[in-house]
Amino acid sequence: MANTPSNQALAHGRYIRGSVSKVRRVLDQIRGRSYREALIMLEFMPYRSTGPITKVLRSAVANAEHNLGLDPSTLVIATANADMGPSLKRFRPRAQGRAYAIKKQTCHISIAVAPSA
Repeated sequence: MANTPSNQALAHGRYIRGSVSKVRRVLDQIRGRSYREALIMLEFMPYRSTGPITKVLRSAVANAEHNLGLDPSTLVIATANADMGPSLKRFRPRAQGRAYAIKKQTCHISIAVAPSA
């Protein structure tokens, strides 16, 4: 995001294996919540995508702490987006010499944290 406000810290996770829709359903749950509350929610959600999302969230908070000097206990998730990445194209052999294409999707995760108002 080129137009990020100066009091927000941003982190990206690129080329993460998993579909965009499955990542977005988790991001929709944590958007607007405090950092501590989001970490607790991510820990107990039963989805595979919570691992990479947690890593990106921790990276955004570390950026806020080290680059902007913000206190992690006051941070709130301002924005959380998932965009589609390139698909890995694989083929599975089928009957009578045919090959079925399999698209393994990737996504890019962006999370911005800001101090609570």
